[in-house]
Amino acid sequence: MEHRVSGVGVLDKSIRIIDAVAEATVSGRSCSLPDLVSRTDIPKPTLHRLASALEAHGLLRRGPNGNYELGGTLGRLGRLVDENARLAVLARPMLVELQQLTGESVQMYIKDGDHRVCLVSLEGSHELRTIVAQGARLALGVGSAGRLLAGETTPQKWCVSLEERAPGVASLSAPVYLDGALLAAIGISGPLGRVGENLGERLGEPVLAAAAAIEQVLGEN
Repeated sequence: MEHRVSGVGVLDKSIRIIDAVAEATVSGRSCSLPDLVSRTDIPKPTLHRLASALEAHGLLRRGPNGNYELGGTLGRLGRLVDENARLAVLARPMLVELQQLTGESVQMYIKDGDHRVCLVSLEGSHELRTIVAQGARLALGVGSAGRLLAGETTPQKWCVSLEERAPGVASLSAPVYLDGALLAAIGISGPLGRVGENLGERLGEPVLAAAAAIEQVLGEN
């Protein structure tokens, strides 16, 4: 087995252990402690300590025979990745249309604990535009999307942010629901000098329409 190295010893060893259990699982087997020592070349005391920690976090579990198997946390994380990838794929056509309609940068965010993560980011067509890296983790409760994902509601359903997250930047976002649960927030962002303080009146409806179209597609799929 090829061992990946990051330079963080504890993490590298933990991944080697998970890799060894995963490899055995593919072959229809589980791993005893001696098996793992042989497969990973990690000393038994260290391996037992790390395997116990991985078990405590649900990354490994003990089977009926006491051997190590992949834990439920890995399955949950895998499903979450699949769900987020599916959401990004299904939403992208509507987000592209919104970007083309407004000319501004468009983002989709999902909640992740105390943060929001940019799941999709499309840059605007103007030379001066806002840029958010796809995968970026930003504060929850700050900015229009962050406030929506933190639970804020507004009478008009869309939310506007003026220079909350960064000076000179304005944004407008709308929530995306699935089966009554808040799933994501989509929106546009751009320089305040161009989009103006009244961007809600100008662009609220297109953003709401994009959110509704995404909800419809998700409901059909």
